[in-house]
Amino acid sequence: MRSLIIATEVQKKWPESQIHFILNRNAPYAKDCPFPKQLIDTTPTKDIRGVNSIMSELMPDVVIFDASGRKAHFQHAKNIGAKTVFFSQHTKKRSKGLKLNRLKLIDHHFVVQPKFIMPDLSWLQKMKLNWLNKEAPLCIGPVFSQPSKEQGQRLLSEYGLSEKQYLIFSAGSGGHKVNGELAAELFYQQAKTFSEKYDVDCVVIMGSNYPKKVPVSTERLTVLPSVDNPTFINLLAMAKATVISGGDALLQAIALKVPSLSVPVSKDQPARIDICYQHGFVMKVESKLSVKKIEKLYADAELKHELLRIADDSNGLPHVLESLKAVFR
Repeated sequence: MRSLIIATEVQKKWPESQIHFILNRNAPYAKDCPFPKQLIDTTPTKDIRGVNSIMSELMPDVVIFDASGRKAHFQHAKNIGAKTVFFSQHTKKRSKGLKLNRLKLIDHHFVVQPKFIMPDLSWLQKMKLNWLNKEAPLCIGPVFSQPSKEQGQRLLSEYGLSEKQYLIFSAGSGGHKVNGELAAELFYQQAKTFSEKYDVDCVVIMGSNYPKKVPVSTERLTVLPSVDNPTFINLLAMAKATVISGGDALLQAIALKVPSLSVPVSKDQPARIDICYQHGFVMKVESKLSVKKIEKLYADAELKHELLRIADDSNGLPHVLESLKAVFR
C-alpha cells in the first residue's frame, strides 16, 4: 500500500515518470496493482537473479526498496546508476539498513514511524554513520494520501454520513486472526451491536484479504469490502473516532488527530500500541474488543481529541517526494 501511495503521487506530480513494480505473482495484491508490473514466482527479497535482471532491463533512475531487498539488490541498483531509497518500519529493519555492507549503498533511508516510536540509534550505529559520512535514517512518520475536503464531502454524501458523527472500524487487511477468529468479523460484530444499541452510524472496512462474503450494510451500518488509501484517509479524517488495528493505520489516525481504540491483530502490534498508549494518544484493548470499550471511546472522543493536539502530525509522503525531486528536474 505504501509504495502504491507514493507511485500514485509521483505520477500526479510528474506525469512523464515511468513507474514499474516488481511483485510476487502469488501475492493477493498483485492483480490489483494499476501500474506496469513485473511478476516473479517468489517475494522479490528472495529472488536476486530475477530482480537484478529486471533492473538491468528497465535501467531505472531510482529504485525504492519498501522494507525489502538484499545487499546484492542494492549493489546492482548502484552498479546500473540508480539512486536507492530504503523504507524501514521497525527497529530490526532499521538495523539492517545500517549494516556496513548496505549503509554505503543506500542514498535515502526513511523510517516510516513517528520519532516517539523509535529508540535512539546505538553508539555503534552512530559511529558507522560518521565514519561513512552518511545521514542518519530519517523518521518521517506514516505515509498516506493527504485528505481532501472536497473528496471527504463527496464520501459523506455517498454513504449518508455526517462529519464527526460516525465511527470507523478497520482491522487491517482482513486476513488477520485473533484467538482463531477473523479480526474483521470481530470488529464487524461489535460495530453492528454498538450501532443498533445507540443508533450511531458506523463504517466497517472488512479488508481486501477478507476471505468470506462481505456482510450487507444496514441503515446505520455501512460495510465496505476494501477501499483505496485516499478513500480510507478521508473517511478516517472526518470520523468522530476509530476502532482500529495497531498497524500503519493507527499511526495515520494519530497523525490526523482522530481518537482511537486500538486492537492488536498481529504479533508486532502490541509494542507499538503500548508506546502510543503511554503517550496518551490511544485507548487500548487489554483482552477482547467489547461494546463497553467502544462506548467509552465514543463518550470520551472530544477529550481524546484535545490530548492528540500534541501528537506528531507528520505525513511522510512530502519527505519522499522531496527526495525524488532531483530525478524529475
